[in-house]
Amino acid sequence: MTIAVDFDGTIVEHKYPEIGKEKPFAIQCLKQLQQEGNRLILFTSREDKLLEEALAFCHQRGLDFYAVNSNQPDDALFKRKTAKVIADIYIDDHNLGGIPDDWGEIYEMVTKQRAEWHAAHQKKKSFFLWRKS
Repeated sequence: MTIAVDFDGTIVEHKYPEIGKEKPFAIQCLKQLQQEGNRLILFTSREDKLLEEALAFCHQRGLDFYAVNSNQPDDALFKRKTAKVIADIYIDDHNLGGIPDDWGEIYEMVTKQRAEWHAAHQKKKSFFLWRKS
């Protein structure tokens, strides 16, 4: 599953253009989601040096993203602010209704959504396999 994650206000507290304090368990949760096979995309309005700082912040904590502001890792054109990337889930503090402060709760929400996503895709796959027979 592809998950797009915002940086400011989501992984760290809002201090833009500086990097705020890491939100408790944010990096740990994202690393766990990645280990479970999810593809993480950093989706942020940060550009140039500010984007590099955010990526370095995450990298120093053991979190590297599949792609940045793009659906493809080597898409240099989109290393800057761009249109919305295509993802199954968006973790962003600007979601309607906001975002929970507890990354444990976010992890549970994503895990539940992932299970539903997999179940739906299994049904589609078996339908197409049945139709081809």
